[in-house]
Amino acid sequence: MGCYAKRSSMRRHLARWLACASLICGARGAFAQTDEIQVYDAGVAPVGTFNLTWHNNYTPSGGRSAAFDGGIVPNHTLNGVTEWAYGVTPWFEAGLYLPLYSVSSSGAVTYNGFKVRTLFVVPNASTRRFFYGVNFEFSDNTNHWNPKPFSAEIRPIIGWRAGRIDFIVNPILDYTSQGVAGLNFAPATRLAYRITETWSVAAEEYDDFGPLRGFTPVREQSHQLFAVVDHPIGRTQVEAGAGFGLTAGSDGLVLKLILSRDLN
Repeated sequence: MGCYAKRSSMRRHLARWLACASLICGARGAFAQTDEIQVYDAGVAPVGTFNLTWHNNYTPSGGRSAAFDGGIVPNHTLNGVTEWAYGVTPWFEAGLYLPLYSVSSSGAVTYNGFKVRTLFVVPNASTRRFFYGVNFEFSDNTNHWNPKPFSAEIRPIIGWRAGRIDFIVNPILDYTSQGVAGLNFAPATRLAYRITETWSVAAEEYDDFGPLRGFTPVREQSHQLFAVVDHPIGRTQVEAGAGFGLTAGSDGLVLKLILSRDLN
């Protein structure tokens, strides 16, 4: 009788552990999905200036099943958002992402929610050898975009500039309603080279290691390496890139396009 009770207890503990593991993996996949593929460089809009940035990314080759029940299937899906920003001071920019949307392979358009952000930076970052900042982002999510109705992002910005070369790290922490246990480590890194005053090329890596308290196995992590080019067309800054998955848990190919323009 004692042995039976012990085995039953072990089975219950095992079932709970497996349930927790599946939730963690599901959350990781949900966080890996994004509307914005960009490394922040501590740049802000001039004081009193409104800026519009339009983010779009398309997955020609990606996951063929959703990361959680009722979620969006990455393969052949376009994710995007319009980002509205305002330069409040030389060191503070406020932003609103609205609307977040997806277009699936069937042509169905879905609304995914909205985000607000506060970006604090060292002034005149583009002229400094060492620059830094931090961005706080708060999201209201629809249930097909993220199983958590509310989430947040803490994005430190650390960058170095040497001549024509920029190296920038954003050691991002994604946050859910689970407290410290819900912190997810998803850093973004950029190494850029300015060919001319108007042309730049870059290598960017976007990673999702999973929960900070215990990373997921490497095969389940998302790691993508992007080749990127930046060039203004008139008053519009254009950033385009192609990203390739480095692990089994990554989408095979993702294309991104970012258009940014001051409105006044």
